[in-house]
Amino acid sequence: MTDVEAGVKDVAPQRAGGAGLSTPTEIGVARAAALFERVDPAAAARHLEPILAADPESAAGWILMARIRLATDEVDKALDAAGRAVPLVPGDPRPLAIASRALTLLGRHEEAVTMAYRAVIVEPRNPLWHDRVAWALLAADRQYADAEQAARTAVGLEPDEAHYYFTHGVTLDALGHSDQARQAFLISLKMEPENPVAQHRLAVLNGDAVKEPEKKKRGWRLFGKRGDAANGPARPEEYLP
Repeated sequence: MTDVEAGVKDVAPQRAGGAGLSTPTEIGVARAAALFERVDPAAAARHLEPILAADPESAAGWILMARIRLATDEVDKALDAAGRAVPLVPGDPRPLAIASRALTLLGRHEEAVTMAYRAVIVEPRNPLWHDRVAWALLAADRQYADAEQAARTAVGLEPDEAHYYFTHGVTLDALGHSDQARQAFLISLKMEPENPVAQHRLAVLNGDAVKEPEKKKRGWRLFGKRGDAANGPARPEEYLP
């Protein structure tokens, strides 16, 4: 199961009022997670802010807040929230990966790559963090061979996930390996045939479309995960950790 990036189950495994939630902070974080799961990040943030003010040692709260801030494009605040969580849960890769994504969006690529590798070190068997390494390196516009290796590792760890083949195709294309990139995109589209970003990438590779200028296009639901993890915001090219 690969719903770590969705954050809802990990941050709030029980709904408010359910078994296992014993403190006001836990109940409050669970309610905020429920709001976020219903795709209302602004309401989730408003609910969570006083909870974190009262209990700034809540790692689960800061991780959730970091995800919410990314969803609302408040990248500086997302980085700050992730940074608050990292020392509270040094063995948790999620705030490291969230910080990496925020740093990428801020153009701080060296730090983004470092944070992504730190997440991999903490949890090397999770393909999400290898995928984050690949996108951090791609955004930095360098070390494409390392990006391809990271993407290939993610595919090996979860060969049934379309997104990882898509990432692998992007890295292969960056290396100039067009035939291999085409095969990776075809596999991804076989699993997710209606994905417009993968369709466009393949069309560009085949010469049937013109490559669009690079731009941030967050907010499309293109690589939906299974079950409840599919809720929440997404980007066209990378899972939200």
